[in-house]
Amino acid sequence: MAQVEFIEAMGDDEGARRAAELFRECYGKEPDGVWAAPGRVNLIGEHTDYNGGLCLPIALPHRTYVALAKRGDTTVRVVSDVNPDDVGETDLDGLAAGDVDGWAAYPVGVAWALREAGFDGVQGFDAAFSSCVPLGSGLSSSAAMTCSTALALDDVYALGFGGSDAGRVALINAAIASENDMAGASTGGLDQNASMRCTQGHAIRLDCRPGLTALESVEQEPFDLARYGLELLVLDTRAPHQLNDGQYEARRTMCEEAARLLGAANLREVADAVNASADPAAALDDVLAKLDDETMRKRVRHVVTEIGRVDAFIDAFAQGDIETAGALFNASHNSLRDDYEVTVPELDVAVDVARDSGAYGARMTGGGFGGSIIALVNAGASERIAQRIADEFERRGFRTPRALPAAAAAAAQRVM
Repeated sequence: MAQVEFIEAMGDDEGARRAAELFRECYGKEPDGVWAAPGRVNLIGEHTDYNGGLCLPIALPHRTYVALAKRGDTTVRVVSDVNPDDVGETDLDGLAAGDVDGWAAYPVGVAWALREAGFDGVQGFDAAFSSCVPLGSGLSSSAAMTCSTALALDDVYALGFGGSDAGRVALINAAIASENDMAGASTGGLDQNASMRCTQGHAIRLDCRPGLTALESVEQEPFDLARYGLELLVLDTRAPHQLNDGQYEARRTMCEEAARLLGAANLREVADAVNASADPAAALDDVLAKLDDETMRKRVRHVVTEIGRVDAFIDAFAQGDIETAGALFNASHNSLRDDYEVTVPELDVAVDVARDSGAYGARMTGGGFGGSIIALVNAGASERIAQRIADEFERRGFRTPRALPAAAAAAAQRVM
């Protein structure tokens, strides 16, 4: 029988020690400091960020740590404990979007994006990364890397953004540009906002409607699982996870085209009109009838209903109505499976087993096409349910999954 592994967070002391030691080994000097940024789990509101919609992420205790020192030139050197013998090097001078290959594109892209935004004082740097955010898990290891880098560069080059929520939006924008433009991995901003703006014990209600200020775009929502005797099981299916093969971009483009055909700036406008009507189901049917393409109708139905589920989940959880909260998890996954078509067999099997094993609700989290699921379960049930999923995976010939203990953690910060 395959035993499921639970991946514990390193903790700031251990993470800082590992990153600093790697830095010294590679560069023969001391770093200017160590910064950390968390991965994230999105509780509900999937594929809504780039449609101007609502999301509800929490930061994980699992973080990426970067030991970093500024340089007096424009050279950037980066190394990770995944392959400590491979030090990537590039020059920021003359760098253009897409010029850097592989994982180094993410940290290098942050510096490039800051310089493109007019912060010419940002020069080169040496950096060493250590992380306990599982790669390819759909828990946003990429945003943890770009956000830790952005916070470090803000600090060493005295940009002055990291100390306030509003200021961090500038760093978030650089992290987003790094992923979209340098690494070529489309992102709508949910991951970076979660990594930079979440607080301990809270989810953030992230409103991605264009034109909002930093203050208007985020509300801190209490997410105290212990209050209701609950746990949030996060299970990485370890199915291959790809968002840069065109699938994500195709859905994003179709949503934008649907909004244009409906005479709206984005699908958030459509969702607000539908959800504010006396009969939302009938209003949604009327909207979908205006679209000729069946696939487009399915994509729009997911986005509109998913946006509505975010506030419904917030209200249900706040009232202790865990049955309804779980049902909203289930409806979200079913919509992502049937209408948005971003699940894979491993995600669907894991969700089904979790539901059959007593979870109040379960759903995929993240962009899909692999990655992780989350399940709302009674305290003490996570290991039993995770093992049942592992047993079913073994029966089907899937890879052995791994699980994470999840709690609403704090945002990116300097740790050394």
